[in-house]
Amino acid sequence: MTEQGAVSDRVLTVPNVISLVRLVLVPVFAVLIAVGNDGWALVVLAVSGASDWLDGVLARRLGQVSKLGQMLDPAADRLFILVTLLGLAWRDLVPWWLVAVLVARDVLLLGLFAVVARHGYGPLPVHLAGKAGTFALLYAFPLLLLAEWRAPIGTVSYVLGWAFAWWGIALYWFAGLIYVVQARRLLAVDGRTGA
Repeated sequence: MTEQGAVSDRVLTVPNVISLVRLVLVPVFAVLIAVGNDGWALVVLAVSGASDWLDGVLARRLGQVSKLGQMLDPAADRLFILVTLLGLAWRDLVPWWLVAVLVARDVLLLGLFAVVARHGYGPLPVHLAGKAGTFALLYAFPLLLLAEWRAPIGTVSYVLGWAFAWWGIALYWFAGLIYVVQARRLLAVDGRTGA
């Protein structure tokens, strides 16, 4: 294991390759969900969720935490969440307000990160609440897809899927507020805000 905070400039690492594979799976999932091939769509979602966990574990254990990985992993997560949400909403499996609530948070953070970057700072450290929110959402989506199946699988999946979705929404926004506070403190200490 590496020291906490040891980040390299390496590009070709095992965790980065896993994140790139996850990015390649995004359009594959989009096509599968659009054509209604739910079985393979679930497999792709499961592989994506497992690879999200695996790349973080391997980065720490192999000492391959990299700047690229710190940007690539959350980008892959955000893109998978967005495409999954759009696919599920397009199929009327989730309401469009859910898409709006989650996309609004990401738009807020995109603007926040642009301000922080303009002042010369890199990405903010990932907070546990953000990881937990992403984790909950990545569990919610396959369950909500399984909710289309007949009872009892469909019924149980519907209940569990919405439980994970609500927890994911709450943690996602809670983490977003934490990032806003982190950015304000960072810029205030640097003397670059009016706070």
